[in-house]
Amino acid sequence: MTDASNGPTNLQPAIISYAKDLPNLCSLAGLAGTILAIYFSILGLFYAAMIGMIWAVAFDWLDGLVARNMKKRTGSDRIFGGQLDLLIDIVSYGVAPAILVLSYGNFAPILLPLAFIMLATSAIRLSYFSTYGLSDKSQYTGLALDNNNIALVFIFLFESILPSPQFALVLYTCALSLALLNVSQIKTPKLSGKPRNVYFLAIYTLAITGFYSWKIL
Repeated sequence: MTDASNGPTNLQPAIISYAKDLPNLCSLAGLAGTILAIYFSILGLFYAAMIGMIWAVAFDWLDGLVARNMKKRTGSDRIFGGQLDLLIDIVSYGVAPAILVLSYGNFAPILLPLAFIMLATSAIRLSYFSTYGLSDKSQYTGLALDNNNIALVFIFLFESILPSPQFALVLYTCALSLALLNVSQIKTPKLSGKPRNVYFLAIYTLAITGFYSWKIL
């Protein structure tokens, strides 16, 4: 669109230009972790998948912290970053855990309903948040999806302790419980909103990475 007196107006930036935005780079780094988690889950290398899943959360939290501390981001930068974050979240916290559950059960058809519930509740949860946002300045309605990965990588610590059938039951039960909590009406705090919690997550991420790396070796 052009204006006779002022020249070109409403010029849209190049799509790829948003990839240079530091918070978006953090989001994409989290997506890379998710891709690795999915890849290793399909191969049955679950300890490696756990590392990818927790790093997806770490970068997700980091992008929000970075974005809040950047002073020169425009309104469109914030909108684009928010949309990118939501799209990546459905992959990181919906698709990846569902594939983990399917793969651990050797892709048995009986697990398809559980995988569908996990993915469907994730999509509903994100759509609800996109529509209504926080219930107040510091609380979500329903359990935030990033907690799914945080919980699942912790639960997997017991995989080498419990017999496989018992652990499978624990994993499936926890996955279903998390999915139901995602779309519940409970109020949960926004943990990623405080720098202190980000530092705690960093420690947790490094500890989880160290433990599962040791198990791989």
